[in-house]
Amino acid sequence: MATQATDVQYSRPSFMARVGAGFDRVLSALVSLAEANPRMKAVSRLSAMSDEELAARGLKREDIVRHVFRDIYYV
Repeated sequence: MATQATDVQYSRPSFMARVGAGFDRVLSALVSLAEANPRMKAVSRLSAMSDEELAARGLKREDIVRHVFRDIYYV
């Protein structure tokens, strides 16, 4: 004969846990928006290139961000 004990306890998350979860969702949404930006995709694409490929385009690895954002920011 098999016996099984079930002692399931549910406690509501604390107020601070719920606030923290809300901040996590907001921050995740902001990160998703930033990653969807075409400029960030260009930075990722250029960063994935080899140094030789970048040199063929007249870029150095340390100048990628400056190149992509050159018309918006003075970096």
